Amino acid sequence: MNEYVTFCKNVFIPVTNVCRNKCGYCTFRREPHDPEAKLMKIEEIIPILEQGKKAGCTEVLFTFGEYAEEVPEYKEWLNELGYSNTVDYICELCRIAIDNGLLPHTNAGVLNYTEMEKLKPLNASMGLMLETTADLAAHHGSPGKVPSQRIKTIRYAGDLNIPFTTGLLIGIGETLDDRINSLLAITEIHEEYGHIQEVIIQNFTPKPDTPMADMPAPTEEEMMQMILIAREILPEDVAIQVAPNLIDPYVLIQCGASDLGGISPTTKDWINPETEWPSVSELKEMVREVPLKERLPIYPQYIKKGWYSDTLKDLIESFADEDGYRRT
Repeated sequence: MNEYVTFCKNVFIPVTNVCRNKCGYCTFRREPHDPEAKLMKIEEIIPILEQGKKAGCTEVLFTFGEYAEEVPEYKEWLNELGYSNTVDYICELCRIAIDNGLLPHTNAGVLNYTEMEKLKPLNASMGLMLETTADLAAHHGSPGKVPSQRIKTIRYAGDLNIPFTTGLLIGIGETLDDRINSLLAITEIHEEYGHIQEVIIQNFTPKPDTPMADMPAPTEEEMMQMILIAREILPEDVAIQVAPNLIDPYVLIQCGASDLGGISPTTKDWINPETEWPSVSELKEMVREVPLKERLPIYPQYIKKGWYSDTLKDLIESFADEDGYRRT
């Protein structure tokens, strides 16, 4: 078991929930005609950033539906805001976040090399869940969930020295062999580039009004097995993250999990809105005798390597202690 478990304080901003993918388990995505469909404007986002900064957050997580430009109505909304593509809009939002004292972490789905190159100087880290290397019914109708496409994006991040988060979604129809193959694929990429700072092992939670509403969630035993296998396969310098608002983390920490991800004191988990984030004091109760340590969205080893731009330098140095964790 690890000496301590890490977490990060963030604000979670779902910039758009329009998405080209139609995953069988998703309640985040909206069709453009849905009253809840949105593309958040800068004037909506700034107060959220300010609240997060006041609450002591260091990270802003920008989440997007993938390549929403393929949806004509969304393209119109974007043009009305003065942008021809989503990545240019993300870049502007990242600059505003930095000006407001928060480190951006962008998770915008599959991106090409040029798009990631644009985002790199404005992000402390980035992310894309691999989910699985298997071809599953859950992902039919989702061009961005083709495993080879997602692996390509993860590799681009490696080419660009972007500290990166990826992960597996457990219980969406994959086999144990599929899970192992997914971990092996992530390990191979990390051994080539050295950029994967954490791998999320996330349990599928069935949601009402989705095609997969009646599928069983993985058991605690399955999740324990997966953490043990992940810790066996993944390199030692890659953290294993579990979501404390989706599963009791304590037993998984005993199996090798070492990070609890981003928790937000001011915003909800827009992907799993039915489950609230625990507070820091609740996290301490959850992990019992295991010490908690707050980190930044960029892990200490990448701060020491200097894997960040001059744009982020002052902010990272103001947040980080001599070991690369959050200054207390």
